[in-house]
Amino acid sequence: MTDPRSRAKGAGSASRRDFLMGSTAAAVGLGLLQNAHAAGNDVIKVGLVGCGGRGTGAAENICEAAGTTYNIKLHAMADVFEDRLKNCRENIRSNHICKDKFDVTEERSFVGFDGYQKVIEYCDLIMLATPPGFRPQHIEAVVKAGKQLFTEKPVAVDGPGIRKVLAAHDEAVKKGLSVVAGTQRRHQASYLESLKRIHDGAIGDLVTARVYWNQGDIWAHKRRAGMNDMEYQIRNWYHFVWLCGDHIVEQHVHNLDVALWALKAHPVRAVGMGGRQVHTEPERGQSYDHFAVDYEFPNDIHILSMARQIDGCENNVSEQLVGTKGRWDSNGHRFAGGAKGRVRIQHETNPYVQEHIDLLESIVTRHPVCELKQVAESTLTAIMGRMSAYSGKAVTWQQALNSKVDTFPSHLAWGEMKEPPVPAPGQIGIF
Repeated sequence: MTDPRSRAKGAGSASRRDFLMGSTAAAVGLGLLQNAHAAGNDVIKVGLVGCGGRGTGAAENICEAAGTTYNIKLHAMADVFEDRLKNCRENIRSNHICKDKFDVTEERSFVGFDGYQKVIEYCDLIMLATPPGFRPQHIEAVVKAGKQLFTEKPVAVDGPGIRKVLAAHDEAVKKGLSVVAGTQRRHQASYLESLKRIHDGAIGDLVTARVYWNQGDIWAHKRRAGMNDMEYQIRNWYHFVWLCGDHIVEQHVHNLDVALWALKAHPVRAVGMGGRQVHTEPERGQSYDHFAVDYEFPNDIHILSMARQIDGCENNVSEQLVGTKGRWDSNGHRFAGGAKGRVRIQHETNPYVQEHIDLLESIVTRHPVCELKQVAESTLTAIMGRMSAYSGKAVTWQQALNSKVDTFPSHLAWGEMKEPPVPAPGQIGIF
């Protein structure tokens, strides 16, 4: 499926990470690590579930990450749409980076809602790049099968989905599996160095932060003649809550993740607002075009969050952290106040590639990492903000986590799928 991040291109040198060797997950014990591969001739069979733009990009990224250091083969693929799968296969096969790593036959190309199960069966490492609504059940199945995992963000769109992911985290740690998520800032050298300095006290104690993903318009697909409800909604997945979670969840999760990373905590309460100021066309489904949320963290620390997708406005995708001794801005990774200057990294590896280097390194060295809990908490933070904006009510962490509102269909089938109404603040419950 497509993703507004599209495909990342280019990378520098493939540096390895010291933190992998010291992973807390290594304490699980090497005997429990399933599907691990020692560096050498063992082939890691990689499977892709979700063959849109981000899935294609992820496949290219892992091929670039592997280079000549890690022995991988793209072995199986699945998507609910045959045209998406075929286009993805051709794009990857024709990419020179993937040429000697491509091993996806017609027999290992699966179409349908159950295709992910077959990819899991054939492969050692599964990459999930479907619309986010599918992630909880796919993550659950991968971990249950004892396979290594790369999952795109976010990892759910509602409280029931988050609970599945948190349970999968516990199981993955017990099994000694490696799981890396697509929150690529956690693998970007300039962010890693910046957050290290911040945690070492470069700007003092954190007192507030501002996080933004304000950009222009995002894509929306009009319904074509003959499309049934399910096909239309999945092809236009960005504008239906059960598939996307709205852009505060699907996209703004990156910026919120930086805030949680910096504070080493999750929010306790959210008060937000949002709406459809400009985009009211039928193909916009349930999605809002703007959000603004005040997140309250422990010790009465408040963070301002904004997300907008409207053309003609000022764009800003960044994070600013403010402490008692100074501040830091992700644009240029600049410090001001007590610790002036900026973080400069020579030959920084493309983070979309680096996250796969880190995953492959953890597998071949048998030092597992598991990022499911941190990405689940960042995802739930975004869900809290959406719930508050949709309802017009304050939402606590526990309310969001324990919510019984399960947006995912009880049965997946082509055909009728009623569209929920556009959420109206003050007129609906906590959603």
